[in-house]
Order: sequence, then C-alpha cells, then structure tokens
Amino acid sequence: MDKVKFAKQFVAALPHCRELGMRLTDIGDGVAVGEMPYDAKLVGDPETGVLHGGAISALMDTCGGAATMSHPRSPAGTATIDLRIDYMRAATPQQTIVARAECYHITRSVAFVRVTAVDDDVDNPVAVATGAFTVEQ
Repeated sequence: MDKVKFAKQFVAALPHCRELGMRLTDIGDGVAVGEMPYDAKLVGDPETGVLHGGAISALMDTCGGAATMSHPRSPAGTATIDLRIDYMRAATPQQTIVARAECYHITRSVAFVRVTAVDDDVDNPVAVATGAFTVEQ
C-alpha cells in the first residue's frame, strides 16, 4: 500500500477537513505539510478578523496524523492520543495558515510528533504543538 497516497485520500475524505478548506501540500517519510486558506466563516473574533484557534488546532492535528501515517515504520492507521498546543500569537487576518508536522520518534504503539503553524510571517509561529498518536499494528 502507498502510505502517502492513502494519507492524502484519508485527509481529503474527512468532512471537517473539506469544511475547513484544508489540504495536504507535501507528505512523506514522517513529515506532512498542510494548509488552510483564510475564510470568514472560520473567524473567531469578528471585530479583529482573527481565525478561531479551533480551526488552527484541527489543521495541526490533521497534519500530525498525516505525518504519523507517512512514517516509514508506521502502519497506515492512526488516532490522536494527546495534542498539546501553545498559541504564540493571533493569526494575521486574510492569510493562509500552513502547518508542518514531523513524526520524530516512533515505538511499537506510539508515534511522537511536533507541529508548527505559521501564516506569512514564517519566523514568528502562530502556534506550536507536541503530540502522541497511535500506531496501529
């Protein structure tokens, strides 16, 4: 089975990913990059136009799972065990959010992932996360 193709199809089939406008732009060998374009329906604060943190967390979680699924030592399936997200700043309105996840360590049953979400200011992250995902045998 082609794990990269499977991960892309899996993400594309998730209703919440479609609703949020998410798509994977790069995936392979334990790394996944996804993006979520700015959409007014995702705004959490109408006065500022800042995207809701829940939409950003969904993107980060999805990329973390995709990175796990694409890891050479991981079977295709996974689920989130834990995801800790630190929001560093508000996302700049009208900008696409890009998340990059790396599965940096994997055991027989758990994969460990780091994720960074940025907007156009790539040197100043919107959020960073660490997570654990299941590794299904």
